[in-house]
Amino acid sequence: MTVLAYLADSNAGYVLSFRALVTGLPPGGVVLDRTYFYPTGGGQPCDRGTIELDGVRYPVVEVSKTGPSVIHRLGRPSGRSSTAPGLRIGAEVTGEIDGARRAAHRQAHTAQHLLSARIFALTRLRTRAASIRAGGGRVDLEGAWPTAPTLAEVETDVNDVRQRPVPSHIRFLSRAEWESAPDPRTGLVLLPPQVDPVRLIELAGVDRCPCGGTHVRSTEEIGALHLATAVVPGTTATRIEFTLDEAGPPTPTG
Repeated sequence: MTVLAYLADSNAGYVLSFRALVTGLPPGGVVLDRTYFYPTGGGQPCDRGTIELDGVRYPVVEVSKTGPSVIHRLGRPSGRSSTAPGLRIGAEVTGEIDGARRAAHRQAHTAQHLLSARIFALTRLRTRAASIRAGGGRVDLEGAWPTAPTLAEVETDVNDVRQRPVPSHIRFLSRAEWESAPDPRTGLVLLPPQVDPVRLIELAGVDRCPCGGTHVRSTEEIGALHLATAVVPGTTATRIEFTLDEAGPPTPTG
């Protein structure tokens, strides 16, 4: 089992270096007792970086979750000497996460939540699927875009809200408590049966959404959103593509 350390709180999503113990060595990869590497899932790509032991650095090229374990797929190591023993069960290693990639995913994921929330507030269309990447992403809505508001008006609205700025918080509550009063915009995405407690990403006064991804501490870290729309192929659903301008600096810890 791997402890998903990046889930803990808002600050955990900014951790780029950590120590952990090797608990498994599947072919081409390594399992740790805890990790801050985000595994691909929930519409968010995985983190990349390195794992280091005894001066040997192993590139982390893919991260995935299999059952209770996170598998870090490794590339060709650098710094290996003829006497270096290599990775072994029980060894303590150092994980280093690519900070630029992590920051881009934090910004895009919070931007997606903000966009989905404001679209719902203005049109009552819920998000049925979403994905993000460095510099942008997309949301697929449950139906056709209404005649009003225009997409330009939504873009103006979401950027006005973004610039307040809006703080972001992580909160945990029991599944029963969440299901007794869920946010109405989130009803299309069902929680897996094993999720309890529920991890909520809260944009103060704007949105509450279950999510296991990494997020910014404040929308001041997100650049301006630019929107484009299309019909999802084979459906009447609407797809909103968004891109982000260069983001602001990270909010200081505290």
